[in-house]
Amino acid sequence: MSSEAQKFRKYAHQFVDWMADYMDNVEQYPVKSQVAPREIYEQIEQRIPDEGERIEDIFEDFKKIIIPGITHWQSPNFFAYFQANTSSPSILAEMLMATLGVQGMKWDTSPASTELEERMMEWLRDAMALPADWTGVIQDTASTATLASIITAREQKSNYEVNHKGYTGFTNFRVYCSDQTHSSIEKGVKIVGIGKDNLVKVPTDDIQAMKADLLLASIEKDITDGYHPLCVVAAIGTTGTMAMDPLKRIAEICKKHNIWLHVDAAYAGSALLLPEYQHLIEGIEDADSFVFNPHKWLFTNFDCSAYFVKDKDALVNTFAILPEYLKTKTDGLVANHCDWGIPLGRRFRSLKLWFVLRHYGLKGLQEKLRFHIELTKWLENEIVKSSDFELAVPRSMNLVCFYYKPSKDITIEEQNSLNERLLNQLNGSGEIYLTHTKIDNTYILRMSIGQNNVQHAHISNAWNLIQKTAEGILLN
Repeated sequence: MSSEAQKFRKYAHQFVDWMADYMDNVEQYPVKSQVAPREIYEQIEQRIPDEGERIEDIFEDFKKIIIPGITHWQSPNFFAYFQANTSSPSILAEMLMATLGVQGMKWDTSPASTELEERMMEWLRDAMALPADWTGVIQDTASTATLASIITAREQKSNYEVNHKGYTGFTNFRVYCSDQTHSSIEKGVKIVGIGKDNLVKVPTDDIQAMKADLLLASIEKDITDGYHPLCVVAAIGTTGTMAMDPLKRIAEICKKHNIWLHVDAAYAGSALLLPEYQHLIEGIEDADSFVFNPHKWLFTNFDCSAYFVKDKDALVNTFAILPEYLKTKTDGLVANHCDWGIPLGRRFRSLKLWFVLRHYGLKGLQEKLRFHIELTKWLENEIVKSSDFELAVPRSMNLVCFYYKPSKDITIEEQNSLNERLLNQLNGSGEIYLTHTKIDNTYILRMSIGQNNVQHAHISNAWNLIQKTAEGILLN
């Protein structure tokens, strides 16, 4: 054995022991990092060291300097944003991925990477009741997948002329989404060159879902005014409140006007593994693309975003480019996934998905998702019973949006201030971590319950802490 391999074996054992201890003891850390701005930065040397350093010393500094600056997303007391879960099979696969160092850009560069990815996308497609003739590919994030959809829509609409000539002759494109849709859509239209002024944000109803009749009115007015409707992004689970846009009606509108329809189900899409939630994608056969993130609620560590398209040729024709140094004798016979999205280099992400799906099995994944939803129903019921807290919108799957309102006589400004103080105090305690959103002018607390190892006791303790902290703020 080489000396390098011996060293690796020694340190790898030490690191894995620390990793296992971390998984056992993650609840002991403050959920949200408690460091001050620049505190980590100031502890790191100003320049690269002249001489190499021992792994032991670097690892000690990792524990002393880096760990205090970590917000612990894997804590079962993490209820902020949406979960970015991992799991032991996913971590093990990630270790293998890092060791192999695969670049899965072409079939030739690692056939296993390409073919495992094809099969994993089929597993997910079929389990989620997506159309059987759709094709999937792994992207790094839903933001990238959405960007790919907008670009593909542009090329299909222009007969691939924009790729060749730029926007000459193809102007006034419009993209549509609800006013609750993820910020990545606005970023996407900026990157593509359509411009954020041409992103039409359609108003939402009282449960924060897109008003389809207003979408139709916006499209028809734009056509009259000389614009060219290009793409609609429908959300199955908005970021703020996990609202569900009316997909079937939106799909009918897009079909009528020949508009590309992209479905963003980044977080909530995992629930389509549950037959009782598959009604949410009624009308999906008339959409053009769909994305969800296994790296959120499907226990596969970041990054792993599952992107499905109806017309894979439109996707490939948009992104394919073949310089001499990338030509291989299998071109045209196999999938070369570097032509299925923006980056050339591609990680072997399907390996960790394979480990996770096989380890839990469909039934195991369904049990976990249903358990998280049941925990959230319990919290929803506690909020409804409370005299001092109110639901902002009905619970959606495993997300509860609520606010503290100890008196009917307080103004909205006073109520918002109370809730902002409550959130900051809760997060400052290090015991739990929540985030907020706003509905109209109301400051809302969000509690997302989907961390891999969360149990009922964590939810009960969090609810008690929320009530106790709120009472303390009111008294002071």
